[in-house]
Amino acid sequence: MADRKAQLTIEGLDKVIEFPVYSGSAGPDVIDIRSLTAEGLFTYDPGFMATSSCQSAITYIDGANGVLLHRGYPIGQLAEHSNFVELCYLLLNGELPSQEEYREFEANIRNHTMVHEQLANFYKGFRRDAHPMSILCGVVGGLAAFYHDHMNITREEDRRISAIRLIAKMPTLAAMSYKYNIGQPFNYPRNDLNYAENFLYMMFSNPCEEYKINPVFAKAIDRIFMLHADHEQNASTSTVRLAGSTGANPFACISAGIAALWGPAHGGANEAVLNMLDEIGDESEENIQRYIDRAKNKDDPFRLMGFGHRVYRSFDPRAKVMKETCDEVLGELGMADDPQLKIAKRLEEIALEDDYFIERQLYPNVDFYSGIILKAIGIPTNMFTVIFAVSRTIGWISHWNEMISGEYKIGRPRQLYVGYNQRDYPAK
Repeated sequence: MADRKAQLTIEGLDKVIEFPVYSGSAGPDVIDIRSLTAEGLFTYDPGFMATSSCQSAITYIDGANGVLLHRGYPIGQLAEHSNFVELCYLLLNGELPSQEEYREFEANIRNHTMVHEQLANFYKGFRRDAHPMSILCGVVGGLAAFYHDHMNITREEDRRISAIRLIAKMPTLAAMSYKYNIGQPFNYPRNDLNYAENFLYMMFSNPCEEYKINPVFAKAIDRIFMLHADHEQNASTSTVRLAGSTGANPFACISAGIAALWGPAHGGANEAVLNMLDEIGDESEENIQRYIDRAKNKDDPFRLMGFGHRVYRSFDPRAKVMKETCDEVLGELGMADDPQLKIAKRLEEIALEDDYFIERQLYPNVDFYSGIILKAIGIPTNMFTVIFAVSRTIGWISHWNEMISGEYKIGRPRQLYVGYNQRDYPAK
């Protein structure tokens, strides 16, 4: 219930228009402008940066202070004490599970990792050199043709089953995309492995030799999954909600989210970091400083990738965890002297000390180190965004479920029309 009012006066309009003001549990207050349409007016907000499209209790970001909370729990605490499967339960259900609830949920996920055998035929329709994201986007949308037995979105149990299926099968589909891309046979998942271990097994094992899962790598993948699980109303999550507002099935909605994530301005940042480090190349202080100077030059197209964030205006709370994980992986591989890591660490030092970066709040973000981790593990750059999609599936399906289980309307943004007024077709 609103206890305050906002008033709008418009030149040429005699009356004052009033709007209710609402306060959430955290964050800025919001002005409910829905009644503005009765006055024949709309707001204009390209990018929706000042528009709240929904109510949500899943994730909260305080960009000014570098805070990321999932159901109230700080991401740093979750990364230290929890794991990805438990985080999935938390995001989907709102509370941490009891031991029994966790065992049941984890077993449910583990026992639904296989996909319908005919899905392999989907992959045969793609060229071998197709980008794995294009394959994943198509195959996930096609799941509706195989798992249509529980797609009554008005039933809570059907939504729960669809969520379990998506969380469980995404690593399998992602690994299949990679294997198809490189011409190797698909690996069936194994129920004796945990979520991250299973993904590594399906990615890297082959029929010719035994594959031993490195626990440091498995921990790193689990961390990467956790740190990318949800990030409030970003472009792909908003896409999932908008698609879901039409009543579309969950597989189609998640496929739409994957398509949005594929954009280089959204899910491709960690790949861009590696490309930047490759471009810098030489780890000498003189060369690194040259690129720093280029980044400061507004007339130079070179940009430091992995620094700053559209939401975080101080620091990305996920970056510290990712940096620690990066050190662990490279230490395990004996790559502490890796040239790319040396360049990355020096760039970080400069950014944290240089007034130019401090004044503009250009601090390292989560993508700065994640690409180095994935490359060190052996994952090719064209799979980076696929892994992001595996991680973000739980966020997407949690937001979709929250919307469908509450009150919602079909999304219908308005426009500021700047085209021709009505004109007559010319006589011939």
